[in-house]
This record gives sequence, structure tokens and C-alpha cells, in this order.
Amino acid sequence: MLRNKMKYTTDCKIIEILNLSDEQLIELSRKNVLSLSLEEMKTVQNYFKKLKRNPTDIEIETVAQTWSEHCKHKTLTGIIEYIEEKDGEKTRRIYNNLLKETIFKAAVELSKKWCLSIFKDNAGIIEFDSENGIAFKVETHNHPSALEPYGGSATGIGGVIRDILGVGLGAKPLANTDVFCFGDPDMEPSKVPERMHHPKRIAKGVVSGVRDYGNRMGIPTVNGALCFDDGYMANPLVYCGTMGIIPKDKIEKKVSSGDLILVVGGRTGRDGIHGATFSSVKLDQESDASVVQIGNPIIEKKVLDTLIKARDLNLYRSITDCGAGGLSSAVGELGEKTGAVVYLDRVPLKYDGLCPWEIWISESQERMVFAVPPENKKKIVEIFEKENVEATFIGEFTSDRKLTLIYDGDVLTNIDMEFLHNGVPKPTRSALCKVKEETIQESVEMSSSEISEALKASLSDLNVCSKEWIVRQYDHEVQGQTVIKPLQGNNVEVSGPGDAAVIFPYTVVRGTKKGIVLSNGLNPQYGKINTYKMAASAIEEALRNAVAVGADIEKMSLLDNFCWGNPDEPEILGSLVRAANACYDMSKSFDVPFISGKDSLHNEYSIGGKKYSIPPALLISAMGVIENVTNTFTMPLKNNGDKVFVLGITRNELGGSVLAHLKNIQNGIVPAVYPEESRDIMKRI
Repeated sequence: MLRNKMKYTTDCKIIEILNLSDEQLIELSRKNVLSLSLEEMKTVQNYFKKLKRNPTDIEIETVAQTWSEHCKHKTLTGIIEYIEEKDGEKTRRIYNNLLKETIFKAAVELSKKWCLSIFKDNAGIIEFDSENGIAFKVETHNHPSALEPYGGSATGIGGVIRDILGVGLGAKPLANTDVFCFGDPDMEPSKVPERMHHPKRIAKGVVSGVRDYGNRMGIPTVNGALCFDDGYMANPLVYCGTMGIIPKDKIEKKVSSGDLILVVGGRTGRDGIHGATFSSVKLDQESDASVVQIGNPIIEKKVLDTLIKARDLNLYRSITDCGAGGLSSAVGELGEKTGAVVYLDRVPLKYDGLCPWEIWISESQERMVFAVPPENKKKIVEIFEKENVEATFIGEFTSDRKLTLIYDGDVLTNIDMEFLHNGVPKPTRSALCKVKEETIQESVEMSSSEISEALKASLSDLNVCSKEWIVRQYDHEVQGQTVIKPLQGNNVEVSGPGDAAVIFPYTVVRGTKKGIVLSNGLNPQYGKINTYKMAASAIEEALRNAVAVGADIEKMSLLDNFCWGNPDEPEILGSLVRAANACYDMSKSFDVPFISGKDSLHNEYSIGGKKYSIPPALLISAMGVIENVTNTFTMPLKNNGDKVFVLGITRNELGGSVLAHLKNIQNGIVPAVYPEESRDIMKRI
């Protein structure tokens, strides 16, 4: 057997693990940025005890990447013992998989026939017409953007674009979205935690990074939002999304034994090493900016163009992107059911001197991995060479369900795919929610002049005032398909923000009148009081925004992006459980399914014994199909004398509002969502 023939080069170290104590296992994990718990380290130890050998450095790095919170989503898919305290009584529930028992469960129960691919690929896909589907994915790049704002955000948008390129057999990107949460840009420098950037620097760097990458890719940025709160001072939230279109017959993919492994695009360097494991724990004074990747949008643009050509010629059977974990993640996922052998010395490098494990887990950008039938080897390389895109065969998929890594003729890794993908122990976490009664706030008595001043103060609040200085930096027009743009008005001087964006993909789908609507909802201020209502309001806001431009709620889909603090703290995890339950309830009540999602946990920074944890934030993104783009609406008033109507009921609910902030009203009642009433209004519109 190959396992018995293992040899090691001077570039590969043996990690002594078999006889380590619990304390030594934890120190090994900490020192090597593995981000594995004691239980996980002991599981690794026991596996290699059965093999009667110590692991190599590349083997233990592979396990750490595959089992990271970033890649495995261990909190949402793990066991949660949830206790809710309300009115002096306690209720207890065990979740074996929070995601499957809430958000995914709602999608399964709704079972919409037009949902073509949900929660199983790089993006969710719904039906656009009889021949095409539309894919949407939103990612976060919070930790990298905190350390290196420009590079972190640029590679965030670059990564989610590759998610769309890697969904099915490849979708063509049509539009980008972005949503940011920052600290106060006017904050006194003395209040900024040590070793962290000032919020103004973070904001400028993040906006510039997304702008430069997206604009150079030739993809319009059409929708977004901006939130300011001191809670995001040390941990900014950077959400980046991409929507694309894909032929229905290109949605399914499958790797076959004997397929060749082809890596296409950028070369591999030391940038982004430990990105997946670093993003799975909190930030502290030891966090190193070297984990942040370096992006090159020009390379990715060439990859995009050539990839679509190769797809349409049916030259490969499967594809995915090199994101978190690099080749380790991409090859590991594609080869989970088959096995794979990779020759690491064939991987194109940016420079000499990389160790084998660095080549394997590096998160250098602009790389895609393909499964190519041997008979198409020559033709697919010719396609990429015509556009000067580097394409290199580095191995093949096997039938032994083992991951084998070879460097300079020596076998450095030989572990079972079953252990790699299913061997991680399920964590059990405690969650606690103390439901507090929301009290009706005292009446706010104001004179006419005070009302006028309050209005001015509200309009000048950072969360309300014009974001035009950011929006104007993005290209909304490239590809010529943006029907409803981010800013609307009769002229440039008086333009204001719209509710949602509408894309008319006439250059891809000839003769169509259909359009695609994109919108979002985000209310983190509500989450400081009630995360259930925060989640519900974000869902309703995203749907209302879409309906306001002409979307039909019967053809809408949702994406969730949870950004939370440390889930090891019961009350923080409890607030997440409540939000997830709200997602289930609202999805069922509005009859709108979730199709994709992502979570980013451990958004916390520690230094000098002090912790800075973010307010919980749930971004809800919505995508739907509009039957006729000529029947869409924009926000500006059209004629003098037009009547203005308010639909719905205004209630005594000021909790989390801008006015409550201005008047220093603590707590209060957060606006509740009444889905039956709301859905009825949306349908009537």
C-alpha cells in the first residue's frame, strides 16, 4: 500500500502528536494557528494512533483547514442545548443541526419547483426562464478587512465572484452587491483599540478595495447598504455579493475517477496562508496581516472569459474555486467521493522557497480547479493559452477515496477522505436567551421647532445621510444591463438612493423582457434589543424593497448572512438561535424560500484583557424575477400634485430607531413584523 511507502523531504516536518498531553495538544493548535479544539485535536491524535505513525505538517494543516469553522460551519451544524427564560419559566430544546432545523427546513417544506439548486453548491440558483437559471451568493470578509482594509475587501469581492464562476459548471457574473458596517469615522483616535486601524481608514480602504476589484472585473455594483455603530470599531463587517446567469443544463456537475486536476489562473504564493483557520477565531494582538490574500482582478477577468468558453465546449466535468484553504479545500471538496492524488511540485509558484504545506493551503487568489476528462486535456489548455491564462495539470481524481499528496517523488500525505470530511466531532454548545419584556417608551413631546431640529438631526445621522460619496465610486453601467440603478432622480444633482436594483440580461438572453431584482435588509440596531425581531425586519425590508420596484413576492428568494460574536458565550449563541428561528418563521409565513447563506462568527477583538464584540448583524439579501422590465418603478416623485399614501399601520414602536438614538431612549419596543398583513400589502401592490 502507498501508505507504507511514505518518505519525507527536508521540506516536510513530522509533527509529534501521538504522545502529547491535552495541554500540549492545545498549545500545538494555538502555535500553528490550527484553530482546533481539544476534542478535535484528540480526534486527530487517535486517527494517527490507528495508523501507527505521526502526521506530517501538511496532513495536520489539511485537517485544520477542512475542519475550520469557516469551512465546516461547526456552530450552525453542531449540537446546541438551547434554554429560553421568559416570565420566570424555562424552556429547553436540543438542536442537532440549527441550520437544517430552521432555515434549510423552511426551504424544504416550501419546496418551490423554481428553486433549482439550494444549499449544496457555491451559490443558490433559481429559475429565470425555461433555459436559464440565476445564481446568487453573498460572502463576508471581516477579519481580513480589519487587518488590511484594501486587500481584505478586494479579495472579498474577488472571492464571491469566483463562487459564481464555480457554481454548477460556471455562471456568468452580471452584478455585484456590497454592504458594510463600520465604526464612527469621526471617532477620537484615543478610543480606537491598540493595534487596530481607525474606522475612517478602514472605511476608505474597504470601499476602495471593492471599487477597484469590481470595476476592473467589468461587473456593475448595483445594490448595497451602509451601517455605522461603535460596535464595529474593531471588527468591520464586509459583505460582498455576486449574481450571475447559468444555462439549466450546466447546473449539475460530477467528478469521475480518472479525471485530471487542472488549476487555472493566478500563481501560488505565501499570501493568505491560514486564512480559513484565522477567520475561525477572534482577532487579538497576535493576528498577522500576512493571512490576507493579494488580489489581481485582471487575471480573474481573463479567467472569467475563458472559463465560459471552455464550459460551452463541454471540456470539463466539474469546477470549484480556490477560496478559503486554497487547493486543500478545492481539491478536497471535488475529490471527496473519489479520492485524489496531487503532485505539489507541479503547482505554478509566484516565487521559490515555499514548503509543500504552504503550497497546499495558500489562499493566493484568482485560481479555479477543474475536473477534466483526459481526452479534453489538450483542447482545454489551448482555450486558456489563447488568452494568456496559465493552466496546469497537477494530478488526477482516483477511486480509492484517499487524499495523496506527492512532492518531488515523495509521498507527504495519505489520509482517508472519509476521516477528512466526516471525522470532525460534533461540538456541543450551550445557548441561553433571557427574553426581556419590551416596555412602551414614554411619549416624546416636541414643539414644532424641536420636530424640525429632530428631522434635520435624523437626516444628518450617519445611518440616514447620503452615501453618494461611496455609491458614485462604483460602475453601475458596465455591461449595459442595469435598468434600475443605485441612485435615482431627474438629474445628477438631486439623485437619491433607490429601493432595489433591476438587471435586464438582454445581452445573454436574447429577446427576453424579464429582469432580475436584487435587494437587501439590515437592521443591527434592532438586534441590540431583540434579535428575533431584527431578523424578521431584515427579511421584510428586503422583500419590501424588491416589491417597491415591481417585483412579485411569489417569485422571490432569500439569502442569509449571520455575523455574530463569540458563539462559545451562551447568551451570544442564544441570540443567534432566536434569529435563526425568526428566519424559519418568516420564510414560511411570507412563502419565500432561502436558497443560500453564510455565517461569520467570532467577530471579536481582544487586547489587554478587554473584549470588543460586535452587535449581532443579519444581512438578508433577496433575488427574484420580474416578468417585464418595462413594468418596474423608481423612487422619485413623477408629477406635481401626485398623492402620497402610507400602506400599513404605524404603531408605537421606537426601539432601535434613529429618533430613539437621538433622544437617548434606551430599549423600547422594536417594530414587530406581521407577515400576513405585510404579504397581503405586497401582493396588492
